[in-house]
Amino acid sequence: MPVCIDQASMVDFGAFKARVAAFVCWLEPSAGRRVAVCLDDPFDFACALFAVLACGKEPVIPSTATPAYLAMLGDCYDILLTAEKVGEMDPCVGADLGERRIAADAPLTLYTSGSSGSPKAVHKTLAQFDAEVRTLETQWGHILADATVLASVPHRHIYGLLFSVFWPLAAGRSFNRHHCAEPLQLQARLSQVGVAAVVSSPAQLARWVEMPGFDALAPAPCAFFSSGGPLGEDTAIAYAQRFGSAPIEIYGSTETGGIAWRRGDRSDAWQPVAGAQLRCDADGALMVRSPHLGHDRWHRTDDAVSFDEAGRFRLAGRLDRVAKLDGKRVSLPEIERYLARHPYVTQAAAVVLAGAARERLGVLVALSGEGSAALAERGRVALAKSLRAHLSEFVDAVVLPRRWRFCTALPFDARGKLPAATVAAAFQAREQGMEVLAQFVHEEVLHYELRVPPTLVHFAGHFPGLPILPGVVQIDWAIGLGADHWPEVRSIAAIERLKFMAPVPPGAILHLTLSNDAGRGKMRFAFRLGERDSASGVVAYRRAA
Repeated sequence: MPVCIDQASMVDFGAFKARVAAFVCWLEPSAGRRVAVCLDDPFDFACALFAVLACGKEPVIPSTATPAYLAMLGDCYDILLTAEKVGEMDPCVGADLGERRIAADAPLTLYTSGSSGSPKAVHKTLAQFDAEVRTLETQWGHILADATVLASVPHRHIYGLLFSVFWPLAAGRSFNRHHCAEPLQLQARLSQVGVAAVVSSPAQLARWVEMPGFDALAPAPCAFFSSGGPLGEDTAIAYAQRFGSAPIEIYGSTETGGIAWRRGDRSDAWQPVAGAQLRCDADGALMVRSPHLGHDRWHRTDDAVSFDEAGRFRLAGRLDRVAKLDGKRVSLPEIERYLARHPYVTQAAAVVLAGAARERLGVLVALSGEGSAALAERGRVALAKSLRAHLSEFVDAVVLPRRWRFCTALPFDARGKLPAATVAAAFQAREQGMEVLAQFVHEEVLHYELRVPPTLVHFAGHFPGLPILPGVVQIDWAIGLGADHWPEVRSIAAIERLKFMAPVPPGAILHLTLSNDAGRGKMRFAFRLGERDSASGVVAYRRAA
């Protein structure tokens, strides 16, 4: 039976069992019960996960393996299993699993960021995952048949874990050992495996539509799956026109598992997955009861919904995203929806920001092409004023946003989530020291509007009584922001045609433009301070071979 495809070769169930046995041989003598499985390779991840369970230990699945995140987990695990440790592992050739059995109620712990950004433990059992896999096969198994599963989402979160590892393993389908992040990668895998189902996120699917190669994907995947947030209507329609139907969107959470699904080209309403019972609580909160919960009680979510006569529902925002500002209640999802009606806005994310005297509402706005052009022509202050005027038609003046940030796309994470902590971070100084007030693309040039905080450490001693931003800091900012878009810029060979024309004082607002000539390996940067040129130059870098 096939398990996964590794480049051009097939890994079968015999190889899977042998790899699990090797992990058991290595893990079983280890002291400690809780094993943090931090492996990016989905095959090794699956083998290690079942080995941990076969040893009678508890798998712990962090959402990322960065040192800072693992440090935040503290003493939540006893053994850390990374790719480096797997490389040092005794191969245990000939190891045998024997007659081991894994209990149905074997525990697994996943970690999610939660709304605050702090790690949150979600305890589940293998039986819950088994119930969910059975639901998926009942709901869509006939569509997938023998398709290979290709994923662009990580398996460290419940959606990727279920759809790209557990489900194909249980159903006897193969999954791809390498992620497909771009259409060209996806095309290479489709050419290799033939019929496939694609597991992705709303942000990824939306980007694919705009990338070269999307229209040429063949053979057409039998299904696209999406989860982590709503898929835009335009994106759903683009997939329906190209492939005959929109992606299947999955609604749920780490705590509840899958709750409902929809296809955006047919309806914006959600319908329950097989076996799920749904109802509305007195305050409009969605209530769910399903085998995925591990108990028979009703579970209350934080999502407000409205049901139609067919038993389908539409989301009406999160109940926990209702804030009170100056005595007025304001729904953050409503603010976001009203802003999205403006032609300058593609998406918006609202967040309550703590202030010295009182809380204020801040909004991070992803601009449309028209919005970027308006920002380039009229400036940030005028654009914010236009959006405030638009919002004033829907909400009281007292709750209008006081702080604005503009960008080309909202910073969704790998799961398609946008935690409140991530939105709030857009209103703080970056690690390099500057505050990014606006970021947009106009006529193939990157534009940034930056605020220079008066408390910036670089002003100390430069110069006493007359603080001036050092020129080297401006160069560092230009290279850092440029490398966010063109990573090769970090391979600096030289700084050419460097000029400093005007001193930059504390609190200044700088306008930075960046343009890249990839063929010549040169990025031009130019700072302006008001109507004056402040600094400019060219970063020459080593091009990739």
